[in-house]
Amino acid sequence: MPEYKQFPLSDTAEGLTEADILAWRVKPGDTVTVNQIVVEIETAKAAVELPIPWAGVITELHVEPGQTVEVGTPILTMDVDPGGTAAPAPAAPAVVEAEEEMKPLVGYGSKAGGTKRRARKNPNVALVASDAPNATLAASHAPNATLGRSPEPAAPVTAKLGGGYVPLAKPPVRKLAKDLGVDLHALTGSADGGVITREDVERAANGSAVPAVVDAGYDPATRERRVPIKGVRKATAAAMVQSAFSAPHVTEFLTVDVTPMMDMREKLKKSREFSGVKLTPLAFAAKAVCLAAKRTPDVNAVWDEAAQEIVYQDYVHLGIAAATPRGLVVPKIRDADSLSLKELAVALTELTDVAREGKTTPAAMLGGTFTITNVGVFGVDTGTPIINPGESAILAVGAIRDTPWVVDGEIQVRKVMQLSLSFDHRVVDGQQGSEFLADVGALLADPAVAITY
Repeated sequence: MPEYKQFPLSDTAEGLTEADILAWRVKPGDTVTVNQIVVEIETAKAAVELPIPWAGVITELHVEPGQTVEVGTPILTMDVDPGGTAAPAPAAPAVVEAEEEMKPLVGYGSKAGGTKRRARKNPNVALVASDAPNATLAASHAPNATLGRSPEPAAPVTAKLGGGYVPLAKPPVRKLAKDLGVDLHALTGSADGGVITREDVERAANGSAVPAVVDAGYDPATRERRVPIKGVRKATAAAMVQSAFSAPHVTEFLTVDVTPMMDMREKLKKSREFSGVKLTPLAFAAKAVCLAAKRTPDVNAVWDEAAQEIVYQDYVHLGIAAATPRGLVVPKIRDADSLSLKELAVALTELTDVAREGKTTPAAMLGGTFTITNVGVFGVDTGTPIINPGESAILAVGAIRDTPWVVDGEIQVRKVMQLSLSFDHRVVDGQQGSEFLADVGALLADPAVAITY
């Protein structure tokens, strides 16, 4: 006889309570294998592909793309014994034992014997978002809301997210679209789940592509477009509000002549050791932060309100704020203080590439101790960044500009940038904040200073 199991939405990271269904990779009637990807979801941290823990035949999908679903809600039903006597699926399939169903999926969730943390000390923005009201239709939480048994699933043209529509396409397809000057937002994906293919891009380049579906949130009468607040945008907003109104922010500024750093960068780029490495000014800033944090550990500490303690961390898990199509994410470079300049440059390239593709895993965004935000990449000189929850400081790195500068009593054109440091005044006093910012500035003004640390 057929044996039916329901697959619930599992917690893909610590403390998540809900996720948005982006796209199904299967439809009723499909045969799947163990660990086959069946659905793509967006949590408060990132887009995640979920594998199925069983083999069998999909019999029913319970939620539609675009819906927000609570953790634990069944999202599909499958027959794990399709070789049995054929029989229609029961109207309300019995749920498999909760203990079996709610185990973390392969590759997700916390691991036994992993790094121990204090119960309160988790800068995960999802912990903030979990208390916010769910911006979704009531029907999205109904366990048995189904798509019916049609052999053809409803395939979304794009993923509908907090910031609008994000085209679903693999990195090589995105590169092809960029090379051919094709806007992916204007395309309808022909592959399963609305994924845009190479053929879709090539047709668009030849002027024969099908236009994308108009955003359903647009009202022609009012000429306004309303988008539900959820996913990464919802989590980011909640985290920033919590930080802004719980930690007393102080921001200091420093203008630095980084001409020696830029000269050193050009020399290193021509060296054999850095061949093929994308060496950016951000890599120098990351190295400077790690070195300066050793001299001023307060900026790498955290305020524990519940325990009434300041926790000093003997490691730097460096967060890099990255703007992505899904919103702001802050993936971390673990133990960045143990990496060389070259290793930091490689790690930064990998981190930003993955983030821009929307493939940053939830685990990669947990447990940061200090963050850098590179506003200079947008041509901005400086700003007053908001500290990430669970951290005590954040550095904004501005654009590098040719600027008149006094050198040995004479005016010269130099490479100049601005730095701004926001810090939690409960943990970091003005002296410590100023010393740290001065150290970072000195290291960028003359990288040779590093040998004195």
